[in-house]
Amino acid sequence: MIIGMVLFPNLTQLDLTGPYEVFGRMPSTKVLLVSESLAPVKSDYGLLLTPDATFNDCPQVDILFVPGGKGIFEAMQNKKLIGFLKQQAVKATYITSVCTGALVLATAGLLDGYKATTHWLSLDLLKLFPVEVVKQRVVVDRNRITGGGVTAGIDFGLSVAAELFGEDVAKDAQLFMEYNPAPPFNAGSPETAGKEVVEQVIASRAAIQHERAQLVKKLLSER
Repeated sequence: MIIGMVLFPNLTQLDLTGPYEVFGRMPSTKVLLVSESLAPVKSDYGLLLTPDATFNDCPQVDILFVPGGKGIFEAMQNKKLIGFLKQQAVKATYITSVCTGALVLATAGLLDGYKATTHWLSLDLLKLFPVEVVKQRVVVDRNRITGGGVTAGIDFGLSVAAELFGEDVAKDAQLFMEYNPAPPFNAGSPETAGKEVVEQVIASRAAIQHERAQLVKKLLSER
């Protein structure tokens, strides 16, 4: 089984590396990092990631995966990346994303008519597409599997492992990774973080979210 995980500049590395850690522990599975070229790709906070294949020479994948991050604004307008997703999606068994990677899939038309989720701050952006948006940690709708924001990537990865190989394989990976969350603060969702914290986060991202909304409307008008 081949899993193709798409790289683009300014992606959020944990969107990628959380699922990658789980995928690497699945049996009979090869994970490929795929990008426009073989040059190292820098994440939004500077971590360098090395591609294994390019959009041009990547073999057909069984699972297609897209992370999110600050770089989705450019990724959504990258015709080579969008073209790669559309081409691979024809024969891929599963089409998946974590965080705002769902917006990239939606731009390619690959979530039209499906239930999907994304980072809580971008749920309204995903609703601009013909997608049934669900506010949930992981959403499975037929062969589309999407995860919420950043850390949800681990839950997503375990859900994929269970879907493909059964719960025992997923539980084995979870235990070996000692994935047993016990955060020091109960501030991991808008429902628990408190009104003041939520408002601060929304205000700090208002400009970029507006810019992304305008881009989504533009891209939809060009379909």
